[in-house]
Amino acid sequence: MAFWQKLTGELIDIIEWLDPSNNTMSKRFDRYGNEIKNGAKLTVREGQVAAFVHEGKLADVFEPGMYELTTRNLPILSTLMGWKHGFESPFKSEVYFVSTRQFTDLKWGTRNPVMIRDPEFGPVRLRAFGTYAVKVSDAGAFLREIVGTDGHFTVEEINDQLRNLIVSRFADILGESKTPILDLAANYDEMGRFLTERITEQFADYGVRITTMLVENISLPPAVEEALDKRSSMGMLGNMQTYTQYQTANAIGDAAKNEGPGGMAAGGMGLGMGLAMANQIGQVMVSPNQAQPMGHAAPPPVPTTATYFVAVGGQSTGPVSLPDIQQRVSQQLIDRDTLVWTAGMANWTPAGQTPALSPFFTNAPPPIPGA
Repeated sequence: MAFWQKLTGELIDIIEWLDPSNNTMSKRFDRYGNEIKNGAKLTVREGQVAAFVHEGKLADVFEPGMYELTTRNLPILSTLMGWKHGFESPFKSEVYFVSTRQFTDLKWGTRNPVMIRDPEFGPVRLRAFGTYAVKVSDAGAFLREIVGTDGHFTVEEINDQLRNLIVSRFADILGESKTPILDLAANYDEMGRFLTERITEQFADYGVRITTMLVENISLPPAVEEALDKRSSMGMLGNMQTYTQYQTANAIGDAAKNEGPGGMAAGGMGLGMGLAMANQIGQVMVSPNQAQPMGHAAPPPVPTTATYFVAVGGQSTGPVSLPDIQQRVSQQLIDRDTLVWTAGMANWTPAGQTPALSPFFTNAPPPIPGA
């Protein structure tokens, strides 16, 4: 009875693999003596293939489906032909199940910063990271190049090698693209596609195909990011002279609210310092290409000297400048009742009633009696 149970056990065989994990890329089917029976049932499910290795060589690869294994469709011998050896066949065959599903959310990133030359900021250091997904595209090449005789191969065992390939090619692409760092965020998708094209051939040598490549972030060192933030803040301020005036006005308001001891003195000191600083900044903040304050504020017009026409003997003379009028007043050639006119005046007006000329008559001597 025991002999019959052993015989039937040798004659019946079921080969299948149910993967309870989410990181196994290949698994060797464990069985007694690695012997395949004549008429054994092979079940290959979706998302996997079965590779037969006989006498150390890859014999065949089975796609998803159910198969009956016989000596007619396999290049191996069963134990039925080895009964003379006591059911211990000298012909061995190993079965490796290889997962062909996608392995997603694999991480990649630069361990050390990548040095590039930016057209605007000069030499900068960049770090980058992202995710990718792969799947086995050639089970034979995968077993030959990567798995070998490993009975349980996981994605963690190849992730480091794949990540190193990605980082190396990414550094080349980043340097060759010469994309300004301020425009990198708008080119993440394009860089992911370029990176996929660059590493496809090398991944294929391992029997692996990359299905998704994502560049999630490219960052600068913290100190450079802080400097860039300050530069952006100054750009948002616009006209520095207007901003300084605004800040000075706020300082004046804060000083006026100070009711503590010495509040007025402190407020006056703060006001004086604020105005002095505003004046200095307004003089220093000049565009390097133009002698104008930053913000392109136009300078005031050059002042001109007003001139007047003077009525002498019923005739209009002039125009006469203010210094000449002052001299004629001192020589008593023009008095308060002399009519004058200049641009902007509606009518001829006595000189003593003209605001710009009336100060000339303050110290002028009165008319000589009888003259």
